[in-house]
Amino acid sequence: MLRNGLEPWHLLIVAIVVIVLFGSKKLPDTARALGKSMRILKSEAKAMKDENAPSPGASPSAPVAPSAIRTSAEAAAAEPPAPAS
Repeated sequence: MLRNGLEPWHLLIVAIVVIVLFGSKKLPDTARALGKSMRILKSEAKAMKDENAPSPGASPSAPVAPSAIRTSAEAAAAEPPAPAS
């Protein structure tokens, strides 16, 4: 029964159910929104990959100790408050 997985007639039934549920007016808008989302996801993934990749010819920098990294909340707490005028 499940030896061949999805067969073409299974996909045809799924397509008919989708058309009946969502109607022919909403399907192009949904497909357009899905395509736009995929383009955004692809560009963000590429930007993250480029951001993490070292530049060619650059020497690796020394790792920073976790204790040396201060969050903005810690930095704000360490600074004296500004005088109120």
